[in-house]
Amino acid sequence: MPALIRISSVLLLSLMAGDALAAPSVARVLDQAERAQEPSLEPALVGEFALQAGKLPDSAAQYLLAAQASDGDAGLAERATRIAMLANDDARAAQALALWQQRAPRSLSMRSAAAALAMRQGKPERATTELKALLAAPGEEGWRFTLAALVGGGRDPGVPAQVLEALVQADAIPNRIEVWQEFGRLAMRMDKPELAQRMVDEVVRRFPQDPRVALLRASQLQQTGRKAEAVVVLQALEPQTRTSVDLRNAVAIAYDGMNETVAAERVLSSGPQDTQTYGMRASLLAKQDDATALTALYAELSRAASKPDPAQRLLLGKIAEYLKRYQEAVDWYHSVPGGDELSEARLRAANAQGLLGNQAKALEEVRAVQSDAVLAEEARRDAYLLEAELRLRAGDEAGELDALARGLAAYPDENALLYARALAWERRDDIPRAEADLRKVLVTEPENVAALNALGYTLADRTHRYQEALELIDRARVAEPDNPAIIDSHGWVLYRLGRNEEALVQLRRAHGLAKDAEIAVHLGEVLWVMGRQDEARRYFDEAAKLDPDNRALQRVRETFKP
Repeated sequence: MPALIRISSVLLLSLMAGDALAAPSVARVLDQAERAQEPSLEPALVGEFALQAGKLPDSAAQYLLAAQASDGDAGLAERATRIAMLANDDARAAQALALWQQRAPRSLSMRSAAAALAMRQGKPERATTELKALLAAPGEEGWRFTLAALVGGGRDPGVPAQVLEALVQADAIPNRIEVWQEFGRLAMRMDKPELAQRMVDEVVRRFPQDPRVALLRASQLQQTGRKAEAVVVLQALEPQTRTSVDLRNAVAIAYDGMNETVAAERVLSSGPQDTQTYGMRASLLAKQDDATALTALYAELSRAASKPDPAQRLLLGKIAEYLKRYQEAVDWYHSVPGGDELSEARLRAANAQGLLGNQAKALEEVRAVQSDAVLAEEARRDAYLLEAELRLRAGDEAGELDALARGLAAYPDENALLYARALAWERRDDIPRAEADLRKVLVTEPENVAALNALGYTLADRTHRYQEALELIDRARVAEPDNPAIIDSHGWVLYRLGRNEEALVQLRRAHGLAKDAEIAVHLGEVLWVMGRQDEARRYFDEAAKLDPDNRALQRVRETFKP
């Protein structure tokens, strides 16, 4: 069940567009209508019930009626606009937007939605006009709403790029480095190299002395395949990292993004060291699989561990665990004296015991956590998840399910445990039971976005219940319209429904927001069946570099022999 673990954090831009579309409860809708004493109660409730059922076209129609019947309620007009846009009902979206404009003419989120709708309608000039006004609005937040419109607007990815280029030509973007950085990054995600180059050149011209400009330049060079030049840019920044911790970390992250982990670790090793720095260095060395250097770092940190610093000892345990010095890891974890790190240390100690081959001791320690009433409930719940993992690693599949069942007995309807059990059922190809557990999550938490997307994706990927899958995914899209995993699920179910052109638009958008192996595979598969094999191979190759063992990639290789 890939969707269970593919849910990423929400793209922050989705929160910039004013009141989010996270569905309110029916009680909230009822309360709003009653307080306003308006005749909009019935269509608002019908619209909300349709929304909860994933019936976006019906919900859009009812919410528009509710907005039209209300007297000056900008919130209903906004909600009607956003739902209509998600339902791809531009006619109703335009009607609702007109009401929203009348009721909240100064609203930044309204201007952002107006621009997004104009881009969807293929009207870049109108969108540019709206966004110019938005960027010129009083205050300092207009650029964030502009970014939100450019990310969410346009069925054709080329239209937002055209609008962004027009904004650059008009000198409409505020002359602030952090703003130009974000617009520059957006240009690079749009897969428009000429536009990205122009943005970077403009940033360099405006802020020639700011080291953040060099970081942006390095990123652009890397994206266009000029990695050697990007490395030279970062090397020129290294002297400045010795006096700025923030810049040191940023340069190290940039090196790591280019797979130059040796350089990243070198940068981090200069200057004052703390637990966070040691942790970043250890992570980089582990990524390089450089056991020699990691052993040296472990020895250096061990010598400094004379006082019982919980964070430091937890880190030493993690490094020892990576180095497969499991007994030393157990000892370090056991030596964590307290603090916020204690619960994690106890769980990791149990895990290390299992890796050491002491299965009985591992289970003893993990059960001690489960029964320790002093610990936070989250740690005790996680102990059941760990026990399930310990038993699975030992080949005890029945024991895995038993641990999860006992966890659910202790914590009924606990979502994390239900997710884990759904994953276990899916791994056994028992889709009905996996579905049942996900539906239990939705009974207790009907608006759980991860569960909606996971169930929708599973039905699309593993069954023929495509319409039902679409309705579940649409409910997730309402809450998190810019979440790349949800956009990917939407594209995938459209593909399974035979709507390849629409699927391609959604999958390209998801790919632009997140470099994920499964998204790349899905995009490649749609291109392949559309007869665009050369382009498809490029995405399959990308997926193989990101995650060579990806299950979707293996399936594609078996099916299409690319």
